[in-house]
Amino acid sequence: MGQKLPPLAWLRAFESAARHLSFTHAAGELNLTQAAISKQVKLLEHYLREPLFQRRPRSLVLTKVGAAYLPKVRDAFDRLAAGTQEVFGNRRSEVLTLRAAAGFAVNWIAPRLPHFFEQHPKTPIRIVSSIWNEEFDKERFDLDIRYGNGKWPGFASHRLTWECLEPLCAPDLARGNNALKSPDDLANHRLLHVMGYEEGWAIWLGAAGARSVDAGRGIQVDNSLLAFEIAATGAGVALGRTSLIGPDLGSGRLVRPFAQPVAIREAFHLIEPGDGASHPDAHILRDWLVSQANRARDPANPDA
Repeated sequence: MGQKLPPLAWLRAFESAARHLSFTHAAGELNLTQAAISKQVKLLEHYLREPLFQRRPRSLVLTKVGAAYLPKVRDAFDRLAAGTQEVFGNRRSEVLTLRAAAGFAVNWIAPRLPHFFEQHPKTPIRIVSSIWNEEFDKERFDLDIRYGNGKWPGFASHRLTWECLEPLCAPDLARGNNALKSPDDLANHRLLHVMGYEEGWAIWLGAAGARSVDAGRGIQVDNSLLAFEIAATGAGVALGRTSLIGPDLGSGRLVRPFAQPVAIREAFHLIEPGDGASHPDAHILRDWLVSQANRARDPANPDA
């Protein structure tokens, strides 16, 4: 910013004093002494080279410049407060916060949220999406959803998914002269790899018997949503996981060129600190997520 701004403390002292028309009342509001408020306002006036108040024996009166400046300062504080609220929300102690991988949040959690809101209309939650398995921050998150083998020292883990790998492509790639008719045909197409997954194309190609396809060819992206978007354009073939492919298959944007799902060990897990989440409502969201996972695993037995 090219122009230097007055210190925030000076502006806060001016705004409070102008609202109360009293240094004493401003001091009580800001938990400062009357002398400190008076000094900060004087420093602001010196900085601006204009008097902001007329100081009378028992009262303050805004000068014309002060009266013109006050709404600008108030607007700036209002905008700062609104921006802080928008980015950071309420205090952590007031909002139950769940962090989840972006693809899982969009394709697995979001479609199920209406059910949660219907069951728990008075439980506010915040969902923060992530890409990598970053360290768990107790000051920012109450619960976390991670992808892996379910073993994270110091955390209790609840398995949410049971995954299979399946190639997915745009409908046009499943027909025509260059159609994907067998796994070996993947040699003619770009493979899309999602970084961070240990089990990927090599696992599926090996299980499908596609020995002539180089499992390392293609391009890498950092999340499944991007891989699906690229696949939908016909520019490559994505390798989907069971928990993430429902919306794209349901809409017809992507199709299964082969009916050969391959089960894998990795899965999405809900984790919480080993000594329990500190938020009093964490158990509500935890139990709901686990119940939804059981229902997804066995739709015929929602209480499984």
